[in-house]
Amino acid sequence: MHNPKDNSKIGREMAETIAAQALAWLAGDLENLNGFLALSGLSPRELMDQAADARTLGAVLDFILTEDRLVIGFCDAVSLAYTVPQRARASLPGGEIYHWT
Repeated sequence: MHNPKDNSKIGREMAETIAAQALAWLAGDLENLNGFLALSGLSPRELMDQAADARTLGAVLDFILTEDRLVIGFCDAVSLAYTVPQRARASLPGGEIYHWT
């Protein structure tokens, strides 16, 4: 398990791996998968065709990050700290985190 106090940047390759794990986790739950498909506008076929695309993987993490229950369920299933999906998302296209302070 990643150290929950570790806020170091996650590299792009690791972020893609984490997002692929999130997609596999989503695929194991029809309700969550259908929720993702509905919000993303992707068909199941399009998702399969685009599953390795960094933007699609970013969208998967965006979906996971919409609800605490999804973050907790995913992280518990793959033994990650709850901060990892957000840190991974920041390393994928469109996921830059802006600090306002």
